[in-house]
Amino acid sequence: MATQKLYAGVKLRETRNRLGLTQKAFATKLGVSLPYLNQMENNHRPVSATVVLALAGEFGLDVTELSAGDAERLVSDMREALADPVFADTPPPLADLRLAASNAPMLARAFLELHRAYRQNHERLASLDEALGRDGGAISASPWEEVRDFFHYCDNYIDAVDRAAERFAAPDGKPLDLERQARALLSARGIELRFSDNPDIRALDDRSLTISTRSAVPTQRFQLLHQIALLTQGELLEATLDLARFQTDTARSIAKIGLANYFAGAALLPYRAFLEAAEETRHDLERLSDRFGASIEQVAHRLSTMQRPGMKGIPFFFVRVDQAGTITKRHSATRLQFARFGGACPLWNVHQAFETPGRFLRQLAETSDGVRYLCLARDVSKPGGSFHAPVRRYAIGLGCEISHAKGLVYADDLDLTNARAFEPIGISCRICDRRDCHQRSVPPLERQLRVDPDRRGILPYEIG
Repeated sequence: MATQKLYAGVKLRETRNRLGLTQKAFATKLGVSLPYLNQMENNHRPVSATVVLALAGEFGLDVTELSAGDAERLVSDMREALADPVFADTPPPLADLRLAASNAPMLARAFLELHRAYRQNHERLASLDEALGRDGGAISASPWEEVRDFFHYCDNYIDAVDRAAERFAAPDGKPLDLERQARALLSARGIELRFSDNPDIRALDDRSLTISTRSAVPTQRFQLLHQIALLTQGELLEATLDLARFQTDTARSIAKIGLANYFAGAALLPYRAFLEAAEETRHDLERLSDRFGASIEQVAHRLSTMQRPGMKGIPFFFVRVDQAGTITKRHSATRLQFARFGGACPLWNVHQAFETPGRFLRQLAETSDGVRYLCLARDVSKPGGSFHAPVRRYAIGLGCEISHAKGLVYADDLDLTNARAFEPIGISCRICDRRDCHQRSVPPLERQLRVDPDRRGILPYEIG
């Protein structure tokens, strides 16, 4: 196998500048000529073994700092950003990206930051929906929305909490008996774990934690782990909340519940074990549900959080809607971002899931920016555990960009190469610029309208 050449010009310049040496003095100490050093610093020549040894011996430099790992990560991040349709169909060649990452890493990072800001601004256009939906009140985000945005801009992955949950549930990589673990922790605090026919899903007092048997078993386990998070991870949760800097105590309290929920989901489905199982089963939600004793919704939600640096899973979006079409949960590690006010696009298959209970619906979809997705939808019912208790009905949606579809069992038998197989969907009518959508409810915000009283098409106006 050929040895990979090491280009580390930026690190050489940084080292020389930190030592306060001229190129000539630095070349002398390294035992190379001035032109040769100049070529290495500009990545025209690789760093030789002689120079590596001199750096270690003369300056005590940890040679692992010369690794090209950072440059490769920059290249990977730039390739992902340049896949955005805003850059059209002519991305720079890989060689150019590697030159930029090696020779101008700060410029590369500035480009990535600019692209991130562009995406955030594009998403925030959707927040105009919220302003338009308010009854003349303040436009500032509510505590609930503030917490929702906190998780959204963390890509729905909280590393410290995720790792703490994994250490609790699978310290050696293999999941432990969670109920036994929880009982031991509760017992050490003088708290007895009880299961009873109680209308409250979970209740804690000084001497006991009561979990309702009216809930489904996965819900019981989740609620137990939620309480364990509040009892044993308080310092970690509070430190995370301090970093978030919420504007109100209400937002902070809501976020604490969200972080405890995050811990519970990450303990029920520990990262490494779950990622391996997801890849092995090709993300078959039913098999994963059986293997980990979790609900379909819990599995789908967890898949949208698998964004640990250096060990990322497929980037998924996850959404839950009620029967009125209102989004009650939304998380996305993809470019697809959901409406922040009101419901989801009516052309999306998640709305049809209520009509086909117990079945997975598949859809090939394309958003107006040209990005294509494989979308799954399924109804989820949550019985109240008694005849008089109400049944809560939702539909969940899970999906990924089509480049990852082969890793899903749900892509089998679908023609991913047929452009006509992809249905046009949007995010919200107010920010969707499709001109001929037969389901459009309101005009787009940023387009001029033409109204001709003597002509009527699909819509009573034309979008400019």
